[in-house]
Amino acid sequence: MNITSQIKQPIFNEMELFEKKFHESMTSKVALLNRITYYIVNRKGKQMRPMFVFLTSKMVSGGIVNERTYRGASVIELIHTATLVHDDVVDDSNRRRGFFSINALWKNKIAVLVGDYLLSKGLLLSIDNGDFDLLRIISVAVREMSEGELLQIEKARRLDITEDVYYEIIRKKTATLIAACCALGAKSVIEDDEKVEHMRKFGELIGMAFQIKDDLFDYSEEAIGKPTGIDIKEQKMTLPLIHVLNTCTPQEKKWLINSIKNHNKDKKRVKEVIAFVKNNNGLAYAENKMIEFQQEALLLLQNFPDSEFKDALTLMVNYVIERKK
Repeated sequence: MNITSQIKQPIFNEMELFEKKFHESMTSKVALLNRITYYIVNRKGKQMRPMFVFLTSKMVSGGIVNERTYRGASVIELIHTATLVHDDVVDDSNRRRGFFSINALWKNKIAVLVGDYLLSKGLLLSIDNGDFDLLRIISVAVREMSEGELLQIEKARRLDITEDVYYEIIRKKTATLIAACCALGAKSVIEDDEKVEHMRKFGELIGMAFQIKDDLFDYSEEAIGKPTGIDIKEQKMTLPLIHVLNTCTPQEKKWLINSIKNHNKDKKRVKEVIAFVKNNNGLAYAENKMIEFQQEALLLLQNFPDSEFKDALTLMVNYVIERKK
């Protein structure tokens, strides 16, 4: 049994029912929209975010999920899907998980509108059912994700990014949605705000580790669905690069910045940058930071009684940093 099947095992029935509810939550009276959402649903990823919602709710409540939990998982997945559709437009990307992106098949205008539609469907699902406490958690995540993306764009222009700013970007851009999954899973079944905050923090730490792992893939030779060096080509400042920029000589720093700003489409130069980052401890440093976040997340789980849900979440935390793609 592969690792995602192992993680899913304690919530297998919930995930099956979720798929149905999620599909229903996307439906529209517009045939074009239904064609596009059908395409999206049939090309789903690992569904990590709903898994976080269900595992968290079951762990904190001793095995309970309710309709609020299902709605929360659907809202998260609707909003996550909306951001992916919009991201592909922003990045001018023609592929998503090995398939054509929405903008590649239906053009940017339709992709933006579909993203907006999914976002509004998510928000209305909460409002129509009076889940205002869950809506608040999700709305904060949407705001932070937008801020994180814009902060990254602003900093990429000047390449003046410190490690602290980098953590702020990834906290908002990536970690905030996983934090929302865990907070939402807990909030859907318990009223204990301290435990909800505890789980939010747990999700945030995993999200940080998850993004650093993604950064490391940029330096990997393996086929992982994103080409090696793509972050450098897009002038994205990742942790291995930031560490090396902050520790190399002024001369080397000048060469690095010039390479990223003016030669980021030159394959040979990108390869040289990758080799330089590897040889100057960039990857080892980022790996250590990733493991620090992972260990901190695992510590937070210790406060909960042993259960198959806690075991699955532990497996999930380890999978985040051991995954191959």
